[in-house]
Amino acid sequence: MKYLMALALLAGVALPGAGQAAISCTLLVDAETGKALVREGQCEQRVTPASTFKVAISLMGYDSGILVDTATPQLPFREGYVDWLPEWRTTTSPDAWMKHSVVWYSQQVTTRLGAERFQSYIDRFDYGNRDASGNPGKNDGLTQAWLGSSLKISADEQAVFLRKLVNRTLPVSARAFDMTAALMRHARLRNGWEVYAKTGTGSEPGSPPHGWLVGWAVDGGRTVVFARLVQDAQGESGPRAGLRVRDAFMKELPALLEKL
Repeated sequence: MKYLMALALLAGVALPGAGQAAISCTLLVDAETGKALVREGQCEQRVTPASTFKVAISLMGYDSGILVDTATPQLPFREGYVDWLPEWRTTTSPDAWMKHSVVWYSQQVTTRLGAERFQSYIDRFDYGNRDASGNPGKNDGLTQAWLGSSLKISADEQAVFLRKLVNRTLPVSARAFDMTAALMRHARLRNGWEVYAKTGTGSEPGSPPHGWLVGWAVDGGRTVVFARLVQDAQGESGPRAGLRVRDAFMKELPALLEKL
């Protein structure tokens, strides 16, 4: 049980809770106008961003020059790093970091940024509650804030952040936008929409497990940002809740987009 709890806290993997109400949200927003095209559920509810925060870290990393391209830097795995998944126990590139959601690579980027720059980016992004303090009394915000800790964000706020990303109004370089999009490219739907996405799986004390999928879809000149959040007291979202949310949402997305 200790192993599972540690995995939940460090990697954002969900563990079922008991006696808690389920929370879910499906949100699609026109990137140009900000109009909510679909908004169902408790989209104002803040939870830990978990691995969806890699989108923000990517922008920070490329803007600061810590990250170079999709293949560089390749950082070596070292003993003592978070290593719950086999894919994490190897030298990792930015592309592999995003694909396999490697926690320690995120932590290496934020550590290289330092606390002052890290908080500055969060403030300038106006990301969620902007609280990068980490766990009380542990001084670990630089490596833990987004992992079931102090930093919280709602689906509504995810959409606001993603609109700024796709409209290129965040205070980062053009290359940061370009490379982050390259890392997030996910799939082309049968109806021609190109989808960019990032999963997240999280849990936090006193809260149900949850899974995220956030991103945007592009078709010609139109862009729609989306956020899907599922929390479940019975644990149906299970370990790797984000992957289950992704698979379910990607099946629904073509029909949702065709109705717009």
